[in-house]
Amino acid sequence: MCGIAGFIGLRGEQVPFGADRLALMNEIQAHRGPDGEGTWLGTPAPVGLAHRRLSIIDAEQGAQPMRDPATGVVLIFNGEIYNFRELRDQLGRVGFRTGSDTEVLLRAYLAWGEACLDRLRGMFSFALWDPRSDLLFCARDRFGIKPFYHAEADGVFYFASEAKALLPFLPKVDTDVDGLRDYLTFQFCLKGRTLFEGVRELAPGHALTVQHGTVRVRRYWQVWFAPDVSRRPAWMEERLAELIDEAVAMHTRADVPVGAYVSGGLDSSLVATLAARHTGEMTAFTGRFDEGAAFDESHHARAVAEHAGMTLHERTITSRDFVDQIERVAWHLDYPVAGPGAFSQFMVAELASQHRKVVLGGQGGDEIFGGYARYLIAYFEQCIKAAIDGTMQDGRFVVTYESIIPNLTALQQYKPLLQQFWKDGLFAPMDQRYFRLVNRALDLGDTVRWDRLGDATAFDAFADVFHGENVGRQSYFDLMTHFDSKTLLPALLHVEDRMSMAHGVESRVPLLDTSVVEFAATMPADVKFAGGELKRVLRRVAAPVLPASVMARTDKMGFPTPLAEWSRGPAREFVLDILGSQAASTRPYIDNRRARMLVESEPRFGRSLWAVLSLELWHRQFHDVQRAFTGAAPLAIAA
Repeated sequence: MCGIAGFIGLRGEQVPFGADRLALMNEIQAHRGPDGEGTWLGTPAPVGLAHRRLSIIDAEQGAQPMRDPATGVVLIFNGEIYNFRELRDQLGRVGFRTGSDTEVLLRAYLAWGEACLDRLRGMFSFALWDPRSDLLFCARDRFGIKPFYHAEADGVFYFASEAKALLPFLPKVDTDVDGLRDYLTFQFCLKGRTLFEGVRELAPGHALTVQHGTVRVRRYWQVWFAPDVSRRPAWMEERLAELIDEAVAMHTRADVPVGAYVSGGLDSSLVATLAARHTGEMTAFTGRFDEGAAFDESHHARAVAEHAGMTLHERTITSRDFVDQIERVAWHLDYPVAGPGAFSQFMVAELASQHRKVVLGGQGGDEIFGGYARYLIAYFEQCIKAAIDGTMQDGRFVVTYESIIPNLTALQQYKPLLQQFWKDGLFAPMDQRYFRLVNRALDLGDTVRWDRLGDATAFDAFADVFHGENVGRQSYFDLMTHFDSKTLLPALLHVEDRMSMAHGVESRVPLLDTSVVEFAATMPADVKFAGGELKRVLRRVAAPVLPASVMARTDKMGFPTPLAEWSRGPAREFVLDILGSQAASTRPYIDNRRARMLVESEPRFGRSLWAVLSLELWHRQFHDVQRAFTGAAPLAIAA
């Protein structure tokens, strides 16, 4: 786990700079690699590579940039190749100078070229310079676990693990209006956009090349939803259990001790418990709040730890932590994404950093196996429509009205959402209804100056993803989970990466192992979501592993942060001061005077308040102090 950065001239001439810019990019990303740094500058080729290292595998010999002496090929790499041992056997062990997965990746490219991507099992982003063909070859892992950003300015192509490392080289720091519209609608950006104008994100499962001044991007992988109706559900459950267990075992490979996040929910508990079985011991980490039972599931985390024989470290997160740390969180995030849970993750990652360099988590279970209440809401509407139309038995992928009734208790805390959802548009086409479920713009109202965001709508971009070529039209469940795995999941992984790397912690997510995800895509919806039971197949896999008290849970908390409670209580003045500053009153797209009203009116969990508050913090950090990115004081805003 590391930070990478670099540049290449697009005009075929030596650039009038070099080591100074690489050093600056490394300095801005120093938190990603506290164990070492390195740079490489090509001559006469106009290319430079920079690397910050967090040592996990072969700490003594795995330094980067890594250069092959025979060919001159140079690699910088962020992440982990979990099957590096198997690949090393395929490549032949003779000639290896280190025991690192970095050298395996370098040798894999030398043996198989760009097709090496098809053999990699892991999380990664990397850049490789091949002087034999004047080629810069970059790639990002299949799910976007590791980040890769790029920008062009003055005939130079720049890239880095974090967007902030690119800002010193842009003509100005400005807002991408289309990205902002996406964020205000979904709390994440679509189609590779970011909130920074001119800064793009390489999509998951994509590779990028720069050769002779031409930049090309191609997709090298995506999951195809192809339900296999020939297999019995019991066989699929058994096979899934095997694949998850194997993935967890592979994700424990490290030359340092491995820990785990345990929230007390299904996904993280399953991963941590399986990991404890493979390692023989496990140190786990959880966070809690004192604002009542709705914000504290630590008793479930304790039950899991006791059941699996884990050592559990807990952190009580307070409003004082919020006031003291939220500006650091905003800086490390680069730009706002997802909900207020980012702050909570930041605090628990800080706890984990005191004990472990590597921590496993359960990210991906909700998107791959269907864990969000909105799936149940959407299907409930379809069941009502089918019951009225008399089509309940048409098609194998329709949840029956009778079977879904026992699972509706999961919607107890979602009554306000149901009222809003059914207020209009009832029984409209599936894409329009799901868009309404994920559209958060309605809650922001006139806090946003919508007329300044142009005439484009977010629905068209939504529909392009929702109706992807890789997912059939017959399964509403597959359409919904496909959209979330392509959009929401990378946003959550953005948070996972930034909040862990802020403290020099590598976060691994075994449920997103390629073997698990590709197999899940072959499961018919009536296996994964039978009777409307959220994450049904994963629950059946976890039942023999986890304590009965965790399996009996019907609530879904998702590490909620009491932002609304704090903003009306102990953090009230802090929040009002941020939204009420002179600078806040001048923002072109957000009316922060109206945003202050959210402090009183926002319901619990505070998502709308978070949307505008994090935007204002972002403006303060990156727009109001652009001078911090001129090279004179690149880390001033991180203090």
